Amino acid sequence: MSDRPDPVREPVPWTEWDTPRERWLMTEQDAYSWPRSMLLEVLARILFPTVLVFSVYLLLAGHNDAGGGFSGGLVAGLAFVLRYVAGGSAELAMTVRVRPPVVIGAGLALSVLTALVPVLFGEPVLASAIWKLDLPVLGELKITSNLLLDLGVYLLIIGVVVDLLRTVGAGTEVGGPGVDDEALEEERG
Repeated sequence: MSDRPDPVREPVPWTEWDTPRERWLMTEQDAYSWPRSMLLEVLARILFPTVLVFSVYLLLAGHNDAGGGFSGGLVAGLAFVLRYVAGGSAELAMTVRVRPPVVIGAGLALSVLTALVPVLFGEPVLASAIWKLDLPVLGELKITSNLLLDLGVYLLIIGVVVDLLRTVGAGTEVGGPGVDDEALEEERG
């Protein structure tokens, strides 16, 4: 049980509002993987949101410039690879709260639906629609239906990369299945 007061039952003092609810860095005893580098972990924690923001920029800029859902998804996947290299599967599990097959399915469903919706309006598959909005501060904003297709591809690629890290990477960690089996057999025999 936590020693923090329950916000529903009793009010939280204002001095505890910004107290982290989880530890920012895990200790080496918390990990089931290889020895950890504090420098790499701190850099991964700093670079992770920056790389994700850059991947979202690539996603949004992909219609007019270089980028799109695939390249944005690969860059976001590299951010998750960085977190995995820094902290192993425990760090990845803390970062990703949704199971990768759900992300893959959502991305695939969004892409397929975006491709097939124009057929309902008598257009060919993958036909694009353009909406223009006038926003007070930003000016004119052009949104295309291709953005939804790119978003689906973006989610699909992120899901595949994280799923590969969870499945293939789990076997390469110290103590992972199959890695230390020979050492255990030598100790027993």
